[in-house]
Amino acid sequence: MNFSLYIAKRYLFSKTSTNAINIITAIAVFGVVVGALALFVVLSGFSGLKTFSDSLLNASDPDIKITATQGKSFEYSTKLHEILQQEEDVKAYSKVVEERVFLKYKDRDHIAQIKGVDANYSSIIPADSILTVGTWIDEQYENTAVVGYGISYKLSLGIFNFGEPLQILVPKPGKGFINANNAFRSVSTQVVGVYTGSEEFQNKYVFTELSLAQELLGYKENQITGVELALKKGVDLDSFQEKLQAALGEDLKVQTRAQLNTLYYKVINTENFISYLIFTLIVAIALFNVIGSIIMMIIDKRKNLKTLFNLGSSVEEIKKIFIYQGFLLTLVGMAIGLILGVLLVLVQQRFELLMITESLAYPVEFRLVNLLVVIVTISALGYLSAKIASSRISIAFIEK
Repeated sequence: MNFSLYIAKRYLFSKTSTNAINIITAIAVFGVVVGALALFVVLSGFSGLKTFSDSLLNASDPDIKITATQGKSFEYSTKLHEILQQEEDVKAYSKVVEERVFLKYKDRDHIAQIKGVDANYSSIIPADSILTVGTWIDEQYENTAVVGYGISYKLSLGIFNFGEPLQILVPKPGKGFINANNAFRSVSTQVVGVYTGSEEFQNKYVFTELSLAQELLGYKENQITGVELALKKGVDLDSFQEKLQAALGEDLKVQTRAQLNTLYYKVINTENFISYLIFTLIVAIALFNVIGSIIMMIIDKRKNLKTLFNLGSSVEEIKKIFIYQGFLLTLVGMAIGLILGVLLVLVQQRFELLMITESLAYPVEFRLVNLLVVIVTISALGYLSAKIASSRISIAFIEK
């Protein structure tokens, strides 16, 4: 057995002659326990939030979206149709038309975005799961719309209210003098459903038939603003995006869901990283107790160290005793903290003890990568702390 490791184990589990050192050691271990617990729980919380947010994005954004590189709209050409038909990885695709519009209902108004979709759109997003009231758009019925819960709330808008249709207005294109009485194109729609989702999503879109949106904007039959794709399970989005972009050329832009929500992912990744740094700093501060504990142990064991030195142990071997001891002290605290952290996360997942609202539990997710991050972080800091503490040992100190 390694001589230094053997002595370190003896020192770790044996009481010292000075009770204060035992107390400081216990405090040091407790600090590591709390630090490991907090770091793991925070990382698990952010993992849960990211998964929860991703589920909301999955309900509002497609796997892949094709838009025009320049301008708002483009022609859905035969070439584009053939490329999409030949792609084996494509599960479904839908033509869409989007534009910013003005909504008016009775004496209330709201600025939103119309999204005209074809019959395939329900294969792109889970339309049935996001609907809270009513039904989805059916092309058999003309001039129907599905609005977000936020829009419905702001306009005091219900469904199947045949007496008061929802008016959708868009400014007419053109230059020069504008007649205020004839400045907008408008259509009257019957709201047949209300959907829910992320706050931005449910405050943004009014879904209508594709033909109605084209008519409102004065588009031709094959003129659209985008094509949204749902891919088969297991398909790598980034690889598919690169392949499809190469096939379509520079006139069209192909984006993945992550690229459509670049700002969101930047924000959540930045928050995750900053939280990691903050709690790593807390762990580092807690490890100062480990440094103090090891230094006091070194002072307390000075006579023993002199004996070991006189028996032939080198200064480096004696230093390793306390490096091992500090590292083992950190590992014990980290193990206890991680066990408690894992239990806490699993209990929250199973029993939903901490609630955000009455129906929504705080999302957490157990991930092995978070476990690995905590182990690597605290192990590295623990080793560094033990190294710093053991640097006090020298020949002059031993023979003093």
